Amino acid sequence: MTRALLVACVAAGTLAGSKVVSSAQSTAGAAPSPAIHVEPVQKNIYLLASAGSGNVTVHVGSDGVLLVDSGIDRSAPQLVAAVQKLSTGRVRYIINTHLHPDHVGGNPAFARLAGADPADAIKIIGQQNVLNRLTHPAAGQPRFPEEGLPYDEYATPVKAMHFNGEAVLVYHEANAHTDGDSVVLFRGSDVISTGDIFTPGAYPFIDLERGGSVQGEIAALNHILDLAVPARTQEGGTYIVPGHGRICDEADLVEFRDMIVIVRDRVRDLIGKGMTLEQVKAAKPSRDYDTECVSTSSFVSADRFVESVYVSLKKAPR
Repeated sequence: MTRALLVACVAAGTLAGSKVVSSAQSTAGAAPSPAIHVEPVQKNIYLLASAGSGNVTVHVGSDGVLLVDSGIDRSAPQLVAAVQKLSTGRVRYIINTHLHPDHVGGNPAFARLAGADPADAIKIIGQQNVLNRLTHPAAGQPRFPEEGLPYDEYATPVKAMHFNGEAVLVYHEANAHTDGDSVVLFRGSDVISTGDIFTPGAYPFIDLERGGSVQGEIAALNHILDLAVPARTQEGGTYIVPGHGRICDEADLVEFRDMIVIVRDRVRDLIGKGMTLEQVKAAKPSRDYDTECVSTSSFVSADRFVESVYVSLKKAPR
């Protein structure tokens, strides 16, 4: 796709004319600061991407700045600088799509930008399960910094707000990537931020320990497809910012959804034949997609993805 090919270069930093924001040169012996690649998405929405961090969506306008996710903590200074180059307005909202550190790690840094006046405080929004898990970490894990917690939590299927002249809708996708996933629709700009429910070019991480499931993952992707409207010849129209990777449109999302459904159906068929997990892995039900979705730097291997599907289906009620 024309748009997809254009933005695919962002991750590598090779897009002609794209903006790159980095900190001052690092001191001798220090690790180099992560570069932030800024890519226009549509209307007044931008994508901020950096190595090892989740994508950050930036919505700018007369009311100020709204972020979807805040990246990993080590990228926070560069992310703050990049946002300040896009807008002189204050960051008023952060919407966290889920609880993983590469998406919430920058919350404290942005929260500290606010002044002493409580009216200036940044409102951090997250589904209720995100707050519950961040305030009750697993044994041995540190507590998340207080100032970065999403105290503006919601427990309804959708949270609606109006910002920068358009409706912003935050949908809870139950038991998908995790049990606290949010998908954000910017209705006027026609842009959707999905968090890690959608990771083009890579298998999804279905976090079983934190409530994720393959059936919920598929249901969430189907809901996002209901929200997206393609333009001519099924390209363009609604643009989709994934949790990691390039800007996409509906056709890309359909391919990703279909891949998961096909692997799910194959694993379910093998389970029905009485196969164990090791036998299912040996049958390689994801083999058609491994070259596309697995690389040396992949977070989720083919075996790990198949195992998450297998365990998820075995745990699901009949």
